[in-house]
Amino acid sequence: MKQLTIIKIGGNVIDNSENLHQFLLDFTALPGDKILVHGGGKIATELGESLGIQAKMVEGRRITDIETLRIVTMVYAGLINKNMVAQLQAKGSNAIGLTGADGNIIKAKKRPIVTKTHGTPPGPLAGEVIDYGFVGDLDDNSVSSNTLDSLLNAGLTPVLCAITHDGDTQLLNTNADTIASAVAVAMSALYETRLVYCFEKKGVLKDVNDDNSVVREIKADEFEGLKADGTVQGGMIPKLYNAFEAIKKGVSAVYIGKADELAELAAGTFGTKMNP
Repeated sequence: MKQLTIIKIGGNVIDNSENLHQFLLDFTALPGDKILVHGGGKIATELGESLGIQAKMVEGRRITDIETLRIVTMVYAGLINKNMVAQLQAKGSNAIGLTGADGNIIKAKKRPIVTKTHGTPPGPLAGEVIDYGFVGDLDDNSVSSNTLDSLLNAGLTPVLCAITHDGDTQLLNTNADTIASAVAVAMSALYETRLVYCFEKKGVLKDVNDDNSVVREIKADEFEGLKADGTVQGGMIPKLYNAFEAIKKGVSAVYIGKADELAELAAGTFGTKMNP
């Protein structure tokens, strides 16, 4: 079975043009088939604030009202996606930038309004009603693996942003970590698939203020304890949740670590490895 590497980037990788340039060079140099998934860094938040729209987050996930949806669509599917595709083309990678609507690659369902059954500050309290707005959730049938496989076989490198659709004209904002996990799971039926989450830290840290306190391996049954003691918080919560979902559903390996060590991270010699 052929190998496929799915890499998700966000955070300071996207926000810093020098970091992004080096990352894309390293990405292009990775051997074999690959797919890049990206979020929007701080750019969408900054644009929204300049227009008087404040970002709202719950447990690392963005609340997406209609105005926010317009902003993230412009930033994710437009500015960031096409900028990365242009850079990859210049570096010798024949990339194609896509939303979930293109080729019906990722079809999502609008997240229902939920009432939290438990929770403690600073997160939502028990009984609190949360409307995530135009946010898309994925299931095991959301990703068209055959379409992505056709693109890979044509020599193209898909670059997927965090915008999906519901099949009935509505665009949806979907967590990029979730997209990366769902794509990895879908493609694992066709490839031996590795999933790599890149961000600005060396991995999951025991102490967020100590970059050298990397947790080298985490088992699924340790996840809740790491949330409870504060080791994992904010945007790391959906990242690890999706990492363990990927492992549980057939992805061969999942790693989390710093983007400027991409080759070592993809090889499993750097960062944090997720174990069943």
